[in-house]
Amino acid sequence: MGTYEEPNDYRGVADLLERPPESINWNLLGSEDADREWHDLDAWVTWLKVTYGLPPSIVPPYWHRHDELVWELSALHTHWLSCYHESASPSAPIAWMRDFADARHRLRDWVATCGTRLDRDRPTRQTVWPGEKGVELGGEVSIADRRQDFEEAVRADVLRRKTAEAMANRALLG
Repeated sequence: MGTYEEPNDYRGVADLLERPPESINWNLLGSEDADREWHDLDAWVTWLKVTYGLPPSIVPPYWHRHDELVWELSALHTHWLSCYHESASPSAPIAWMRDFADARHRLRDWVATCGTRLDRDRPTRQTVWPGEKGVELGGEVSIADRRQDFEEAVRADVLRRKTAEAMANRALLG
């Protein structure tokens, strides 16, 4: 079985099985947990892409920039961890394979909807309902360095969470 390693940042999928599986609610993660979960998910998504030879129509390079893909891949990751955990039933991996087939169809739909590609990305379009104000999401960008963009996106997310934590702490003390 082949493995894929990126220099200095791929710890190996076996490391992900060290802690018990638990569902991830990205809306509720603290800054430290978010940093760890982002990197664990990225390592696993990289492994998944390479192991199954997934095209960008299923897992695009900027998956981390699209909430719908993050939630889908995160759920699939948690399911994989549960099915391959030492306490799982010996038949659990076949359930994961069946659910992975279903997830690939959903991922194709999400990628088609959001419009991200191998070499370019744009924010997922949002439908503005009557009475809502539209939000300018920005235009399409070329994808030059996926790893660098991932790290920048994680830093920004962790900083946003740290700022919210600091504000909440000030409100409690205040």
